[in-house]
Amino acid sequence: MTINFRTRKLKKLLDSDNALQRGYGQQGAKRVKARMALLLGAGSLHQVPRQSPERLHQLKGRRKEEFAVDLGPRLRLTFVPDHDPVPRYQDGGIDLKRVTAITIRNIEDYH
Repeated sequence: MTINFRTRKLKKLLDSDNALQRGYGQQGAKRVKARMALLLGAGSLHQVPRQSPERLHQLKGRRKEEFAVDLGPRLRLTFVPDHDPVPRYQDGGIDLKRVTAITIRNIEDYH
């Protein structure tokens, strides 16, 4: 899968082992790197597991076009499909099999 980043600062953070460890500790950095490797290796979002520990899930409400994977009990890596237009089913839902590019938005606790 192709991965883009919302900002250069976020890309720099996710590319730096030292910055990840400073911000999220050794275990948190390890989880971030594992999720990034999983996303890079997936052919589409459909191939990302929906069970723990990764737990791909679509957000709700005003963020219904966003997705997240778990990084810890409350911490999430959030992203959006990077397609114009976003591939959809006839009913309007996002077709995960055709989402082959994403833009990482944030590492956050949105709860």
